[in-house]
Order: sequence, then C-alpha cells, then structure tokens
Amino acid sequence: MNSIEKIVRPNILALQAYSSAREEFTGSEGIFLDANENPFGELNRYPDPLQKQLKQRLSVIKGVAPQNIFTGNGSDEAIDLCFRIFCEPGKDKALTFTPTYGMYEVSAAINNTELIKVPLDNNFQVDKNKALLALEDESIKLVFICSPNNPTGNCLDTAKFIIQNFKGIVVVDEAYADFCSTTLVNKLEQYPNLIVLQTLSKAWGLAAARVGIAYASPFIISLFNKVKPPYNISKLNYTAAIKALENTDNYEEQKKLLLEERQKLSEALSQIPIIRKVYPSQANFLLVEVSDANSVYQNLIQQGIIIRNRNKEVKNCIRISIGTPQENKALLNALQNITA
Repeated sequence: MNSIEKIVRPNILALQAYSSAREEFTGSEGIFLDANENPFGELNRYPDPLQKQLKQRLSVIKGVAPQNIFTGNGSDEAIDLCFRIFCEPGKDKALTFTPTYGMYEVSAAINNTELIKVPLDNNFQVDKNKALLALEDESIKLVFICSPNNPTGNCLDTAKFIIQNFKGIVVVDEAYADFCSTTLVNKLEQYPNLIVLQTLSKAWGLAAARVGIAYASPFIISLFNKVKPPYNISKLNYTAAIKALENTDNYEEQKKLLLEERQKLSEALSQIPIIRKVYPSQANFLLVEVSDANSVYQNLIQQGIIIRNRNKEVKNCIRISIGTPQENKALLNALQNITA
C-alpha cells in the first residue's frame, strides 16, 4: 500500500464504481439499445462519462497527460470529492488559511469534517510556524491553499513548503492562475500528495458551463472517477468547453485586455478619496479598502453597480471584478459620487 492509499477512506478503496452503458461500449457507430435512452432528438444520448476529448485538449494546452486530469461540475465538485475520498466524517479534519474561498468551509460542513482555519498574516501570506503547529494534528488529512487567493488576490508563496512538510493531501486551488505566472501543475510527479484545481469559469469565460479541472496523480484521478456521478458534465457544457479551448487566440486577447484593465483600474481607484488602499492582485479582481464598506456597497447598488462586500472577511473591504473598459469607467464615476 502506497502512502496516498493510507490516507484514503477504506470504504472508498473498496468501492466498486458504477459502470455506465457508455463505459462498457465506447464506440460511436451502431444501433444503441443499451442505455434506456429515447431514440429521438439531438440531446437524447448520454455524454462521454470520462470526457476524453476534453481531457485530450487540456493535455495539449497544459502539458499534462490525460490520466492526470479530472473534469467535473465546477471546481466545487472536485472540492467535495476531496472530502468524500480522504476524510472520514466526524473523525478526520481539514485545514485552510483565512480569509479564503468559502466553499472549503461549506463542503467540510456537508461532509461532517472539522475545518481548522489558520489566519493569514498582515500581508495575506501563510505564517509557516503557525501552519506547522496546526499540522501537528494527525487527524488533518486535507489542506486547502487558494493561490491566487480569493478574496485577497495575491499568490500564497508557501504552497511548496506545506506540500513538503505534510504527509496528507494538499489541494492548491488555482482558479485564477491564468491571470498570473505561477502554477504547480508541472509539479505533479514531484509531489504525489498534490492536487491542483483549475477552472474554465474565469479566464476562459465559461462560468455558466460549470467546468472545473483537477490535476493529480493517476491514482488520485482514478479515485475521483470512481466516486463521481456517472455523467457529471452535460454534453452541452462538454461541447462548450471544447469549443472554448480550441479558440486560444480569443482567450489570450481577452486575458490581455483584463490584465491591462486591472492595472488601469488599480491606479484610478487609488486616486478616489473614499479609497484607503488597493491591494495588489494577480487575479481578475481587486480587493479594495474603503472608508465604510457597507455604505459603499449599498450606494453602488443604488447606482446600478454590483460588487462584493467582503467586510466580514476583511474589515471595510470590497471586492471588485475587472469588467469591460466601459463597465470599469462606470464604476469609477459611481465611486467619485460617493462622499466619505
């Protein structure tokens, strides 16, 4: 038994996965009378349960073998699967660093797993000593690191340190990695306990399609495929994902514009009286400290502009997604109309 197998819940190791009709026969020609489908229509057939064409395209773009790729219903499915595969409900624990993406806490609660939360330091970085102290708890099986982090926007520089000093599973959530130059996707062979999450919702513009990706060792990917629902990505979303990944020119053009707008917006926001601080960002949003986050949030809504109020996570801070040049200009005009 390898070291990762020892972390997996015994019932998951013993689980016999459901075998769907489209796994037992994988051809595309013939009279299909095997899956109790309606013989009429354009969307009457079940989709590929393992999304092979999508994974092949991702393999080319990311330089990762298809057997190292899981695709699911948003990154949230992969997050949930991590708890279901590695954490015994009511017994095991997970760890994350706050403030961070809220679904780690929600998924932990759904799976009856205690989530230990270690606060980030004043620079929104992981305190190594506090992290090591927390990891002395042997019941911790999962660590979640969001980098670039949401809602702070910065990359966490201690992901490798955590991986090297923890025997459990380290999940690095790189939902916003397309907007920076940092990724651990190329470290899978070096770190067998690493899972990297990415998504097509952000830079690829497919939030409505709900396509998330997990990159990990073939063994971990086999566990994901064993536990997931048989047809976890619809044909409509599957087709949309492949189409988007084939148009890399559009992806690069939109990403370039968003990065340019991020810089312009950051500089412009710094000149507005009610803005106290604009935090550096490597994502497609900015965390901004204002004089009164609750008041600014409500005022912007009245002007028809919706941002996120992150006051509960980071005092008097709002989170602003990078929009089109026209949307960003409207935001700036609206903020100029707000007095302290």
